[in-house]
Amino acid sequence: MRGVQTLSMAKAITAGLREAMRADDKVLLMGEDIGPLGGVFRVTEGLAAEFGDRRVLDTPLAESGIVGTAIGLAMRGYRPVVEIQFDGFIFPAFDQITTQLARLTVRHDGTISMPIVIRVPYGGHIGSIEHHQESPEAYFAHTPGLRVVSPSSPHDAYWMIQEAIVSNDPVLFFEPKSRYWPKGPVDQDHSGMPLHASRVIRSGTDVTVVGHGAMISTLLQAADIAAEEGTSLEVVDLRSLSPIDYGPLLDSVHRTGRLVVAQEAYGFVSVGSEIAATVAERAFYSLEAPVLRVSAFDTPFPPAALETEFLPSPDRVLEAVDRALAY
Repeated sequence: MRGVQTLSMAKAITAGLREAMRADDKVLLMGEDIGPLGGVFRVTEGLAAEFGDRRVLDTPLAESGIVGTAIGLAMRGYRPVVEIQFDGFIFPAFDQITTQLARLTVRHDGTISMPIVIRVPYGGHIGSIEHHQESPEAYFAHTPGLRVVSPSSPHDAYWMIQEAIVSNDPVLFFEPKSRYWPKGPVDQDHSGMPLHASRVIRSGTDVTVVGHGAMISTLLQAADIAAEEGTSLEVVDLRSLSPIDYGPLLDSVHRTGRLVVAQEAYGFVSVGSEIAATVAERAFYSLEAPVLRVSAFDTPFPPAALETEFLPSPDRVLEAVDRALAY
């Protein structure tokens, strides 16, 4: 079936993987428990039965080995899609990703490409424990040679996973776990925009708020509350963290004069810090107030009972909006 369908983000990614595997028999999936089980979040459910165990590979519990093997396969012309089971499990593969995968194309003077996608379920709001609710995207956005993206809707997830797979550069594909289950429309005939484009998803006049991944849902909730109080928020979805498409964001700030940056990740030396600095440099004369940031607190992820206090909420976003408007 084509056309517009209603899917959860998890099933939209499944559908996108299926389309990519049908289009190119060099696309293969690798990860822990992704075969008959379908992964811990069932994102690869049904793909092993359809494509077989030579294209959907259950791997040992060895993230460094998984990514290292994917690098070798990419050198031989394959397009591996690696699943990291949980965000906090990516660090055993950090060396392979940042000192090998990110550098190999430049190291070989462009004569080889690394068409590898690393899928990373990330973020909080699932009531889990540390190592299962991390937001490590800034580590990889900081690393030259890696592309880093994060969808916020099923439609974007469906198209962005396919666009990531056809990229000849390595892509870190961060999937917000808390958005796996809510459903939304997916137009399987029209993507709407390229992989690294940001966009305004709600128009407003008073303050621009920007985020990515699961934070978009929080920002839209904040915008609904603000509207009831007479404040108009414009919401920008980054979609891509490396590179960042600043055009729509800067246009928005030129109109509103105020910006609040929100993220689930820690605030210190973060993607939010980079956005705040860049907007301050490039839109200084349009700003009516300092760029303000809302983030998780700079402490290790707490027990699940405290995660609602730890992660940014609509109320914390609105408190920053009020401070911006007070200038």
